[in-house]
Amino acid sequence: MAGSDRVGPAAVRKVGTVGSWDLEADVVVVGYGCAGACAAIAAREAGADVLLIERASGGGGTSANSGGLIYMGGGTPVQQAAGFEDTPEEMYKFLMAALGPDPDEAKIRIFCDESVAHFHWLEAHGVPFKRTFYDEPGMEAPTDDCLVFSGGEDGHPFNLIAKPAPRAHKPQHPGAGGGFLMQRLVAATERSGTRFEFDTRCEHLVVDDRDHNRVVGAVIRQNRTERLVRARRGVVLTAGGFASNHEMVLRHTPLLARCAAFNATEGDDGSGIRMAMGAGADIIRMHAVEVAYPLVPHRLLRGILVNRYGQRFINEDTYFGRLAQEGLLRQDGEMLLIVDNAIYEPTIFGMQAAFVEETVADLERAIGLPTESLQDTVAYYNRFAARGEDPLFHKRPSFLRPLSEPPYAALDCRVGSQDVNVSAVFSGLTLGGLHTLPTGEVLDPDANIIPGLYAAGRTTSGIAGGGYCTGISLGDGTFFGRQAGQRAATASI
Repeated sequence: MAGSDRVGPAAVRKVGTVGSWDLEADVVVVGYGCAGACAAIAAREAGADVLLIERASGGGGTSANSGGLIYMGGGTPVQQAAGFEDTPEEMYKFLMAALGPDPDEAKIRIFCDESVAHFHWLEAHGVPFKRTFYDEPGMEAPTDDCLVFSGGEDGHPFNLIAKPAPRAHKPQHPGAGGGFLMQRLVAATERSGTRFEFDTRCEHLVVDDRDHNRVVGAVIRQNRTERLVRARRGVVLTAGGFASNHEMVLRHTPLLARCAAFNATEGDDGSGIRMAMGAGADIIRMHAVEVAYPLVPHRLLRGILVNRYGQRFINEDTYFGRLAQEGLLRQDGEMLLIVDNAIYEPTIFGMQAAFVEETVADLERAIGLPTESLQDTVAYYNRFAARGEDPLFHKRPSFLRPLSEPPYAALDCRVGSQDVNVSAVFSGLTLGGLHTLPTGEVLDPDANIIPGLYAAGRTTSGIAGGGYCTGISLGDGTFFGRQAGQRAATASI
C-alpha cells in the first residue's frame, strides 16, 4: 500500500452497491480494547443487539499492555477510605490546567461530574479496587494497592490551582494491571450477550447517500473474504490511535517519530480514524502526543534536569510525562539528569550514569556543555536548595537538597543517545483523532453530527488537548466508550 494511502481518508461503500447483508446488528462496535468493551456493554444495557468486530483473536488491544491506571476522582470510595478529600470541581480545575493547552471543556466537565458513578459502574461489572493508597507517585504500584498520584497534582503549579488529590485507580492486581483489567472487561462483555467476530478487519464504512450519508454498516474481511455488516442504529469506532502508522505520525506529529518506543500495538494504525474521515469526519489535535521517560526511583528527582545549554527548564518533581513532553517537544530531545553520589542509583529499568566526574566543571566538559553553564546552574540551585527554596521552578522542599557530594554524574536522557548504559527511552502515544461530542457522536468539519457514526478511546481526540496524566487513556476510554455505546443504542432511525 502506498504511503499516501495510509494517511488519507479510506473510501466508503455506498449502500446502493450492497446486494445483501451477511451480518446484522443494532450496534456494530469496531475494536476490543477498554473503550470497545465498555461501548458494547453499555449498548447491551440499553437493549441493543451488539456485534463487536476485532482484528485480533480476542479482546485486549493497547489497554491490555498498559499499567492499568484509570483516572477517576471527585470522591471515590477509594479516595475516601485513603483519607483524601476530592470533589468534581477540584478534579475539573486540575484537569483543565493539566490537559491543556487545548482541553475539551465539555468532555472534562461530564467526565468529572460522573466519575464516582463510573467507578461504581466498573466495580459492578467485575473490576475490583482495593481501598488503599500507594505513596510512590507516577506509576502503578508493584503491589495490589490502588490509588496513586499520577499527574503532578501535588506539585507546582497545579497545587496552587486545585486541591491536590490522587486520582489514578489501579484494579486490585499486583504490578501492571492492564491485562487484568481487560480480563475483567472481556468477561463482562461476554456476559452481556454481545456477539463477536474475531480475526476480522474492518476496512470501510457503508453510507446511505440518500439519507444525509448516514453510516449504516461496515465492510469487513475474514480470511480474505469480504463480508458486509449492517448496523441498524450505528457503528462505534474504538479502533485505537495512529502511533503504529509511521506515515501518519510523520505527517501530523513528526517529533513523535523520534521516540524509540510507542505505547501502541499494530492495531493503532489509524484505520478507524481514516474510515471515519472517508465518511466526512473531522480530525482535531492531531499534533497532540503523550511522551514518557520514567525517571524512577523518585530520589533521583532530587537532582536537576538540564538542557543542551546546561540550564534547568522544569521542576523535576512534576509528573514524569510532563518532564518528557518538555524535554522532547520544547528542548528538542536534549535532556540530562545531574545527580551527586548521595542520591545516585540506577533507574528501575537499569539505566545508569553515562558520565561520572569528581567535579561539576569536569562533568560539564565531559558532557560537552557550554563553559561554566552547568557550574553556574548547580551553584545557583545549591544556594537556594540549602534554604529549602527553588525560586525558578518551585520544586517542593522535600525534593530539595544541594548537589554537593562528589562524584557527580549525568544520566543521558537525550533522544537517540547511543550510550550502552542507557536502556530507558522516550516512548509516546498519539492523542489526536476524531472530533466527537461527549456522547460519542462524530462531527464533520462544520460541527454537524454524522448520523450513525460514533467513536471513543484513542480513535478520538479525548479529554487531553496536549497535556496528560497517567490513567487518562483508560479513564476516558472506559467512560466515553460507555457514552458512545449508550447513545448509539438509543439513537432514532
